[in-house]
Amino acid sequence: MADSELTLKVAVAMTPGITADVVRAMYDCGVSLDEFFSLGMQELSDRLGANRLLRLEKVAREEALFKARQEVAFMQKHSIRAVFLGDEDYPPMLYELPDAPVLLYVLGSGTLSPEHALAVVGTRRCTAYGTSFVKSLLADLVLYYPDMAVVSGLAYGIDAAAHTGALENHLQTIAVVAHGLDMMYPAAHRSLARQIVEAGGAIVTEYPRSTTPYQRNFLERNRIVAGLCGATLVVESELRGGAMSTANQAFVNNRDVLALPGRATDLKSAGCNHLIRTNKASMVTCAADVTQITGWVPYTLKSVPKQRNLFPELSGDVASVYNVLKQSAAPMSVDAIHQHTGIGIKDLMPILTEMEFDGMVTKLPGSRYETV
Repeated sequence: MADSELTLKVAVAMTPGITADVVRAMYDCGVSLDEFFSLGMQELSDRLGANRLLRLEKVAREEALFKARQEVAFMQKHSIRAVFLGDEDYPPMLYELPDAPVLLYVLGSGTLSPEHALAVVGTRRCTAYGTSFVKSLLADLVLYYPDMAVVSGLAYGIDAAAHTGALENHLQTIAVVAHGLDMMYPAAHRSLARQIVEAGGAIVTEYPRSTTPYQRNFLERNRIVAGLCGATLVVESELRGGAMSTANQAFVNNRDVLALPGRATDLKSAGCNHLIRTNKASMVTCAADVTQITGWVPYTLKSVPKQRNLFPELSGDVASVYNVLKQSAAPMSVDAIHQHTGIGIKDLMPILTEMEFDGMVTKLPGSRYETV
């Protein structure tokens, strides 16, 4: 009986030496999945052209095929789906990476290609400053982007805060892990992983079952966390660590990098401060900063196209904000506007964003506003 297309894709990914470049060469040279396993080593090498140095021995491919049959049986038993490089549902942003994973194992129904995807990473030994910022930021961002996905690595600290903050605000969240899906690391986060899946999110890995979380796997995992997202936010990180690795992956792939600043003497913010100081990251202190840096259009502004009105007839809270800014001799912070108008911060942020979009106000560095 012929192997299914799923089995062949899993087997290709399991073949030693296979990379995204090899799979792309298969597409370019017209080598089918069946031919990948049926052709002799020399003929396959000839068909793939530039991959002469890759020795795809027949025995290695047959062994991968044997392992793939077992893997697929495990996947079907546990409702795990596979997303192969080049598949219609393979994340476009991840496909752009030169070292894109050949295959992703996905547990859960979450989409891997949301319109707005934000990676949130940081130290495992975070402080209340970091966790409270993550929770507050996501509570504000859901007002702008109810379709947003929060991506992180299921680790202790900031990762856990990102996932739980997303769940609390009914945002999809994706956890990228560094091991096979026959286990969950850390074990203490099994319940969190279950909540993520039950809430419509996903647990994602490039590793087949029985793969344990070696240190190298975490570094490789970080490229997927950053690669799935248009922006990566670092919240509390020392100068060295996984979060800095993820930020660097985002930076070299021309994705937005954001960082929460901390005190100069705080070692847990040293990495964030370094990213900001070296212009590798933009400083973020509130949800409006994320909107400005990424250029993502808030959901509330998409439904009705707006034109700038040079002489707006204002009413309600918008009028209150506009009048306070108009009468101020200097640009005002969000807190100052809140104090003068009495409008809550959560209500104020969408108002300011919409006013900026309408051309009524201008946002200045430090999240200060003035009328146009």
